[in-house]
This record gives sequence, structure tokens and C-alpha cells, in this order.
Amino acid sequence: MKKKHATIQSPTSVDSNQAHLHDLLYQMLRIRRFEDKCAELYSAMKIRGFLHLYNGEEAVAVGVMQVLKPDDAIVATYREHGQALARGIPMNTVMAEMFGKQEGCCRGRGGSMHLFDKEHRFYGGNAIVGGGLPLAVGLALADKKLGRKRLTCCFFGDGAVAEGEFHESMNLASLWQVPILFVCENNQYAMGTALKYSHSVTNLVQKAESYGIGHAVVDGMDVLAVEQAAQKAAVEVRENGKPFFLECVTYRFRAHSMFDPELYRDKAEVEEWKQRCPISTLTQQLKAQGQITDADVERIEQSIRQEITDAVAFAEAGTWEPVEELNRFVYSEPNA
Repeated sequence: MKKKHATIQSPTSVDSNQAHLHDLLYQMLRIRRFEDKCAELYSAMKIRGFLHLYNGEEAVAVGVMQVLKPDDAIVATYREHGQALARGIPMNTVMAEMFGKQEGCCRGRGGSMHLFDKEHRFYGGNAIVGGGLPLAVGLALADKKLGRKRLTCCFFGDGAVAEGEFHESMNLASLWQVPILFVCENNQYAMGTALKYSHSVTNLVQKAESYGIGHAVVDGMDVLAVEQAAQKAAVEVRENGKPFFLECVTYRFRAHSMFDPELYRDKAEVEEWKQRCPISTLTQQLKAQGQITDADVERIEQSIRQEITDAVAFAEAGTWEPVEELNRFVYSEPNA
């Protein structure tokens, strides 16, 4: 009998612990305000190179991260600021990395697309579309071989699902039965190409089904729904040691990157999706149920503004890599 994928519905009411709900809102706002500042700094040429913003997709990173443990591994995409901040990587070191300073999490050598932090087991962004998928399978396989009871969480976009690395990784994850949580951030567009123009089968979970991998779809604009779905998925991976595919249907409010003229989608479509903003949605839910006030929201905003101000100051005061050390980490160090 053909299996049907499970669609996990968004909660109809807010019934979680108030402090936790406030924290979810804080984390999403923190990502949004950080990226808004990064866009401003990019326009001022303080941040150079490429910049891919996560605005609109915050519920995915924040919701999924709630169910991951400190010793779980995380592999992200080149749009990974949200995952990095939600994982707990200090904003100071993330901002310094954006500036290209040595105090950044990759000594300024990675920039926006290659955030990495060993202490948080954050194995980072990858400029290659789908490039993190084989890495994640390898991490999960190593854990299985060594008998470690933990999982690897791999974030990727709908564009990666059309790549060969995706199919190779799904095949091996299923064949070897490794503990990996695949999180597809389906934001409807692979760079500038709509899903319907790049996939013959647009129902992405069917691809997981074809590999015999458990799967579910969730409203990626609802942080509570994402958290609930991720919790169920993570429990299944931990208990069975098998891969699971979670598709989060979401949308990015900004262009693909700061270089993108965004001529491929209608402005009315963007505005329609903005009406489902995960931050506004949760705020309205909390206010309607008397779980948050305007004063509470302003306190959260003020805390974030101060943290961002401090992070920018930290990055501005950072140091550039000395010219004489530019080849360091490029070639192996000579033996003593």
C-alpha cells in the first residue's frame, strides 16, 4: 500500500508556556533585526561579497532548533544566519565574520555564506547548492558507526532537491539507515526559478517517499507548528536511528541575494505572503490571548537593538587578517 505523507496542521491556539513563547518571539525578532541591519551595512559597503537574507523564514530555524540537543550536528545552507543565531553562536562573532574580521567565527575567511562554529557543532553554510547534504550524511554515518546516540540536522532549500547531491544523499541515508533529520526550507524559488519550472514533481515529500524515508509537511510560517513537527520528527530519528524528511513550506520576503533585481516574481505575491509573517502571526496570537503586551514587545525590541549595536561595534573594532598570513589555512603547516 502506498504511504501518504503526514501533514501537520498549525495549532489553532497558543497553549504553550508563556516564557517559552516569549523566547520564540525574541529569537525570530533577533534574526529579523540582525538581518535588517546587515542589509543596511551591506548598502554602506561595510559588509562585502554575497549576502543572502532569511527574512520571512525565521520560524523554520527557530522552531527546529528547539528540539535539537547540544551534541547534535547541524549543516546549513548559504542563507544560514538564522540557523547560526538560533543555535546560539554569539552575534558578536557572526557580525565580525560578516565584516571579514579575525574575531569572526571563521576568522573572517568565510563571510556570510560560510559560518562555522565547532563548539556549537555548527558545520556551517555552503555556497554550493545542496553541498551540505553529503556532509550531513557523512556526519550521521560516523555517529552510527561510533555508537553515538545523536542526530544530524541538515537544512537545505527546494532548489537543492533538484540537485544530484540530494538524490545521492537521500539514497545513502536510506540505504545505510543513518540518524539524520532532513529539513527542506521550501521557499518556492530556487534563486530566481519557481518550483514549477525546475521540478517535474513539485510535491517534494514524494521524493523522500521514493527512497523509503519517513516524511511530513508543515506550515513553515508558524513557529509553533514547526516546533511540533520537528519534535515528532526528531523523536522518530532518535528512537529508530533512521532518516526523516521534514518539508517546511515558507517564503523569503527579500530578494534571493543583495545582487538580485527580483524580476521573476510578482510584487503582489510577496505582499500576500507577508500577511503570513511568522513574527506578526505569533505576536497577534499572544496579544489575543493576553500572553504579551506592547510593553513586553518593546522590551524585547530594545534588548535586540542593544545587542546589535554592541555587535556592530565589536565588528568595527575587529582586526583584519595580516597580509603575511593570507596563505595560512590554505596550505598544510610544515612539520616541526
